[in-house]
Amino acid sequence: MSPSSKVAVKIGGDLIKGEELNKPLLEDLCSLAKQGGLVVVHGGGDIVTEFAKRLGKEQVFVVSPEGFKSRYTDRETAEIYAMVMAGMINTKIVGVFQQFGINAVGLSGFDGGLLRAERKKRLVIVDEQGRKRAIEGGYTGKISSVNSALIETLLSGGYVPVISPLAMGLEFEPLNVDGDRTAASVAKSIQADAVVYLTDVEGVMDGGKVIRKIAALEVEGLLEKIGPGMSTKIHAAVEAVKGGVKRAIITSGFAEKPISSALEGNKGTVISL
Repeated sequence: MSPSSKVAVKIGGDLIKGEELNKPLLEDLCSLAKQGGLVVVHGGGDIVTEFAKRLGKEQVFVVSPEGFKSRYTDRETAEIYAMVMAGMINTKIVGVFQQFGINAVGLSGFDGGLLRAERKKRLVIVDEQGRKRAIEGGYTGKISSVNSALIETLLSGGYVPVISPLAMGLEFEPLNVDGDRTAASVAKSIQADAVVYLTDVEGVMDGGKVIRKIAALEVEGLLEKIGPGMSTKIHAAVEAVKGGVKRAIITSGFAEKPISSALEGNKGTVISL
């Protein structure tokens, strides 16, 4: 990663979930942060689910015709999502980063109008009988704009933006937006050199082996072989490279120097045009 490079990294909420911190990842992020140009987008949906249940709000998940599983977000769930994702998780991650010498700034889509999104009016889902049906869209959104000037200002000041996937709707309502696609939107907005998706496997697998390179045009042929969790990351990766990001990398967050190794081409799956 050269001093002028910009890299967006998508991490999971599991960074702060357990007692043991992922020190190799944090040390790698610290090294990259010193070079500048690092932006982090985090997830944490399983933590949101856990806290919602504690509050007595059972979570509902729906499946799209393409096989994507997502949280159905009504108003109460949206409020819990905002509280946990942009509040607790974001704050804890920023605290851990500061502990490791990373000068992080926590942001949600509401801060400076960072993430604006259009609320989905209807969702097409597949029910338990395998039938397609349309339901109310709830408080789920699709990102329509990113305030890249705010990100660039923070980067130029030597800060690492840490962004939660909570967007502001057209009526200033909180909207749940997909974390992987948020990372793609952020990477596109700053014309990043790379977007790195950290996961719990070495990359996109085929027959037990990691596929090292995938052209965006080849993706459709692979989707039947992989699970819905990886499908979301691949779709987001393709969206990023088609939007001007030079490459997207899907790799394990549990290796030594996981991001640096991926950027050097030694780990993970690279998706490019």
